[in-house]
Amino acid sequence: MTTIIDCMAVGKSFKGKSAVKDLSFQMKKGEVVALLGPNGAGKSTTIQMLLGLMEPSVGRVTISGQNPKLKAVRERIGVMLQEVRLLDTVTVKEILQLVRGYYPRPLSMEQLTRLTGLDESSLNTRTEKLSGGQKQRVSFALALAGNPDMLFLDEPTTGMDAIARKTFWKSIRELAERGTTIIFTTHYLDEVEVAATRVLMMNHGELIEDATPAMMKKKLGMQRISFLTDAVYRPETYQGLAATDIRIDGKKVTILTGNADHSLKILYALELEISEVTVNRGTLEEAYSQLTDSPEVS
Repeated sequence: MTTIIDCMAVGKSFKGKSAVKDLSFQMKKGEVVALLGPNGAGKSTTIQMLLGLMEPSVGRVTISGQNPKLKAVRERIGVMLQEVRLLDTVTVKEILQLVRGYYPRPLSMEQLTRLTGLDESSLNTRTEKLSGGQKQRVSFALALAGNPDMLFLDEPTTGMDAIARKTFWKSIRELAERGTTIIFTTHYLDEVEVAATRVLMMNHGELIEDATPAMMKKKLGMQRISFLTDAVYRPETYQGLAATDIRIDGKKVTILTGNADHSLKILYALELEISEVTVNRGTLEEAYSQLTDSPEVS
C-alpha cells in the first residue's frame, strides 16, 4: 500500500524541554488512525508538525513524499479542529461555496450535504445562529470541501448528539473505503473501537504503542470471568487461576485475569458448583489506563 504520511525520528523542543521525542511512524492510504494520549502527551504538537504548521526540531515529516508546507500538498488536506470558528453574517451555504472555490477539485454541494447530514434548513441558516452540534457538522463539511486525500480531525464529535455522531462515523468509513487517509483524536474510546483501524498511543512525548484496537485489548486489557454459585467458597479456593483479582458479591464471583482461556481451564478442572459463566474480554479503556497510567483521554 502507498505510504501517505511518513514521520521519521521527529522531535520537538520548546525552551529546552521536549514535547515530542524520537517519533516515527507511517500511515498508508485508506488507514483510519486514532492518536490517543493524556494531556501533555504531545498529540497537538504532532498534528501541527504533520500539517506543516510547526517545524520539527529534529527529524522529518513528509506527506506523499513531499514537504507538508507545499501548496500542492495543502490542497489535498482537510482539517477539522476542536474549536470551531466560522465567519459571521453569512449562511452555511455561502461559506461552503466560498471555501470550495479555493480548491481545484472540490466536492459538490450534494456530496457535502450527504456526507455531513446538513439539510436545506441548515444550509440557509446564518452561521452565528448555529448550535454547537450544527457548527461541528459545518466544520466537517469545510474539511471535506476540497475533496481531500487526507483528513486531520481533532475531537470531531464534541457537541454532536448520538444521531449526528453515527452519521459522522458512517461517512468516515465511506471516505476510508474510497482511499482517504484519516487521523483523529478523541476522548470517546468507543469511537476508536468502531472507527479506527489502528491506534497510536502517546505519553510524555513518546509513542508507546502502535497497534490495532483489538491487538491492544488482547495484549493489555484485563479479562473478566463471571459466574454464579450457591456454594460458599473461600477466596483461597480460586487460587491457581492466574487471577490478578477475585471479587465475591453474594452468589456472583468475578475473576480478573490476563489469560481467560487458561483461567477457565483451571476453573472447570476444579469441578465447582457454578453456573452462568460469562467471559468479557479486555476493554480499550483498560488498555489505555495500563499504558498511560491515566484515566483521562484528551
